Amino acid sequence: MTVSRRVAWPVADPVALLERAISYALGSLQLVTAQDMSAPTPCREWNLRELLAHMNDALEALQEAVDDRVVALVPDEGPPNISSDPVAALRDRACHLLGSWTGSADPAPIRIGEVPVLSDIVPSAGALEVAVHGWDVSVACGNPRPIPAALADELLSCAALFVTDADRPARFGVPVESARDAGPGDRLLAFLGRDPSGRGTR
Repeated sequence: MTVSRRVAWPVADPVALLERAISYALGSLQLVTAQDMSAPTPCREWNLRELLAHMNDALEALQEAVDDRVVALVPDEGPPNISSDPVAALRDRACHLLGSWTGSADPAPIRIGEVPVLSDIVPSAGALEVAVHGWDVSVACGNPRPIPAALADELLSCAALFVTDADRPARFGVPVESARDAGPGDRLLAFLGRDPSGRGTR
């Protein structure tokens, strides 16, 4: 992420955006069964259990940001920590996280590693990751759930600020061509290197 702290932020209410993204992702979690845990996901290096563990780690970083106003940049070492019940762990962490962000009135910048950024940037980035992985979960469960148009449209307003050529192909695949009449959900997925039909992989 290479967003300057001086950027005029396009998202009116980043915490509300995060709340909507989490609500969408929680809906996808309702699809998960024990039999799905080994299913492949659009994130080719992870099966569903590993993707859920990654999502849990991402929410943990967002919790650190709101609690401590800092997110440490530490390289991943080995596979993600996997709970015996990743759906329950993720649901509990998401609910706690929302309570923390909605109850925070601290406007102070948040440090990403050594770089201070606008406090609005972090929940917006979190919303983007949570929403797209919520879609990934639904695909892994064999029932792709469209990202709501209003949510996707607002995420599109900031997605290009978070995902640059430097992030491809490691974090995201190259953009996929979308239909000329594609809605915002499909355009967001295509920008993030995903086949909106649910057939492609990152």
